[in-house]
Amino acid sequence: MKLDRLLGILITLLRQDKITAPVLAEKFEVSRRTINRDIEALCLAGIPLVTEQGRGGGISIAPGYKLEKELLTEEELQAILIGVRGVDSILKQPKGPVLADKLSQRETEEQVLIDLASFYKDSLTEKISLLRDAISRRLAVSFRYYSEKGEELRQAEPCRIAYQWNAWYLIAWCRTKKEFRTFKLARLWDLTLSEEHFVPKPLPAEKADMNSLWEENYRLVAVFDPSVKYRLVEEYGPDSFTLREDGRLSFTRDFTFYGAMLSWISSFGAQVQVLQPESLREDLLRQAKLLLSYYEET
Repeated sequence: MKLDRLLGILITLLRQDKITAPVLAEKFEVSRRTINRDIEALCLAGIPLVTEQGRGGGISIAPGYKLEKELLTEEELQAILIGVRGVDSILKQPKGPVLADKLSQRETEEQVLIDLASFYKDSLTEKISLLRDAISRRLAVSFRYYSEKGEELRQAEPCRIAYQWNAWYLIAWCRTKKEFRTFKLARLWDLTLSEEHFVPKPLPAEKADMNSLWEENYRLVAVFDPSVKYRLVEEYGPDSFTLREDGRLSFTRDFTFYGAMLSWISSFGAQVQVLQPESLREDLLRQAKLLLSYYEET
């Protein structure tokens, strides 16, 4: 891509005093004519480049500009590469090695490792690749979506792919529901790209901010056994509970979805006592009776 190449040329010039056009052409695998056009583009962008002809000549940044030669510090460059390597974990064609070369960065031992993939890495990579293609080409998609209400075929106009709350999501205009919806990629299967083009609809700010999508409507008040403290710390932090005189842990938190709250609290079994809401206590009692009947029958 031209933008990547321009950035690479600029960083190369910032990190060494002078370089020739043939060397740049070989480095970025383009023709010398393309490099000359890139140099003109950088000059038009306000970068003071100097070209010297003859033996010992080459391309360099004007001396007065070298007072601020380090456009990016070593730490900033490493931060960029860490982020790119994280995205590489879900891309078919990793960009990290190419970007490292363009930034003239040495291969170093990774101090921070980010893996954005999941147990379904192969299918996730395929979904993200297809959705990126659909977004860039403005093509509609269809898929089967699984939720608490069942499964349903959906047609949508993809707008944005987002990673939040340890999961990948698609924000799209749902043709079925006639509104912007957010779909969890782990629940989205049989994804198909159509050849039908669409005109993108403006994404409202409240839909773009995923934090505003979920209203916390259900308040859980519970008491946990101290043996599961590590889970509360892991999932909600050490300030999410208070220590009672009997050694148990008092916990209060608001949840967006009742089903998610029920599923989460059920995973603790007998290590939790729910105080509120009453409906949750009743559902847990029904679950316990149903489980008891299953095992009594066998």
